[in-house]
Amino acid sequence: MNKAELTDAVQKRLGSATSNAAAERAVDAVLAAVGQGLRRDREVQLVGFGTFDVATRAARRGYNPYTRRPMKIRAMKTIRFKAGVLLKGAI
Repeated sequence: MNKAELTDAVQKRLGSATSNAAAERAVDAVLAAVGQGLRRDREVQLVGFGTFDVATRAARRGYNPYTRRPMKIRAMKTIRFKAGVLLKGAI
């Protein structure tokens, strides 16, 4: 499912009184709130759905796949997601 399909699904769930543009604004608002929560609190927990959190990957050695030469990969932040009970039950 891509963002357009998600927007359509949200619009259908909200009913015919809601426009597709309003559903798109709702989806954008939720995604922006999750991003802001990760930046501010480093964790966003949606009970039943799952938890997003910020993790730090350590620096490591890797290889350039084209030249096969070793290279340093810098430390970086990444986002992890752990599915909640309701989401696991939906699969």
